[in-house]
Formats: sequence, C-alpha cells, structure tokens
Amino acid sequence: MKVNLTPKPVNFKLGEYINKGFELLKKDFGNIFIAFLVCFIMSIIPFCGLLAMGNLYKYLQKLSRNQAASPGDIFDFKDFMPYFMLQLIVIGGFLLLYIPLMVIMAVSGALSEGHQPNPMIMFLMFPYIFLMFAAIYYFVLKGFYIIPLISLKGITEIKEAWNISKIMSKGNLLSIFLFSFVVGILAQIGILACGIGLFLTIPFLYTAKYFAYEDAMQQIEYDEITEIGSKNEF
Repeated sequence: MKVNLTPKPVNFKLGEYINKGFELLKKDFGNIFIAFLVCFIMSIIPFCGLLAMGNLYKYLQKLSRNQAASPGDIFDFKDFMPYFMLQLIVIGGFLLLYIPLMVIMAVSGALSEGHQPNPMIMFLMFPYIFLMFAAIYYFVLKGFYIIPLISLKGITEIKEAWNISKIMSKGNLLSIFLFSFVVGILAQIGILACGIGLFLTIPFLYTAKYFAYEDAMQQIEYDEITEIGSKNEF
C-alpha cells in the first residue's frame, strides 16, 4: 500500500549498510540463501528479473523485522506491471543508445579501405562510447531507489518513482557508486572458490542493498502522527 512520502536527498550511510548486510546474512543465512535461489530461478522467466529482486527485498524486510516470511513469497506477481514497464523503458533506452553506435560501425565498415578502419569514424566512435557509458551510469545511479519505491512503498508509476529517486540520490551519486562498487567486489569474492562460492557471497549483495533501501525509505516517510504531535508542542 502506498504511503505519504516527503522526497529529499538521503543521508547515505555506506559503512552501516555493509555492516548490517553482513549481520543479517550471518543471522539467517539458510533462509536468505534459499530465497536467493528462488529469486535466481524466477529471474529466468522473461521480464521477471526485476520483479524477482523487488520481491526478494520485500522478503528481506520481513526477515529483518522478525515477521513471518517464506522464500515462496518471492513468486508474487502483484507488482508485475510496474516492473514490466520499467524493463520496456530500459530496453528502449539501450536501443536508443546502441542504434547510433551500430550506424557508426556500419558507416565505418563501408568507408574503410581493405581491413583498415576509417580513422575519422573511429575518432567519432570512442567519444560516443564514453558518453554512452556515462549516460548509462548516470541513469542507473539516479534511478537507484526505483526498485524499493515500487516494492517497499507501492509506487506504481515509473515516472513518479524516477522523479522521487532523482531527489533522493541528489548529492549521493559518488556514494552510491562507491557502495555499489564495494558491495559488488565483496559479492564476487566467491570466484576464489572456483565459482561455486559465488552462490554463498552474492546473497550479501542483496542484504546490503536492502538496508540501503530500507534506510532511505524511512528517511523520506511522512509520519503524519509525528507531524501533528510536533505542531501541538508549540
């Protein structure tokens, strides 16, 4: 159910989220591991990858609050349409970025002499690739909170979720990038165990992100009762 929110830049607590993620994983590794496997299986279903992640964060929220939770809850399609629309937008965005690149490569091939690429086309290609990746990172970081806004706060309009996420991530892009980078590195440690260990470390990626999301959602919640109480004090 959607609640009243007061969007504002989030006080991003990188170290706290990592520590809490480790603690939750240690506390209930078995259930979290099973939930991760269920999420992985559901992600195989076309257009259900983001939905599976969103449902996993709902499960982790119940687990962290000591509420009744079952890994089977991840197979919930209630939020399918918002995530379906989000994935269509993402696919459309990638096409808009890659089509010009494909055109440049095709023109380069047509104008190249023998096996040597045309230097002028190559001169244009590298700046475009740089700008393309910069744009991808910008939108991914600015949209960092879209998934929890849909799953944890019931926002069903993608435009609304995007606008709120933009406000929440203001001034935090570097922190969000560093957090995602560090958590990603820690989650990849399982590669050292011949790849099998990935199934043991990747769940940490979700627990750490859950606490980043949960804390952010709490920061923008509008508590009407608290607001009334504070006004009555004056």
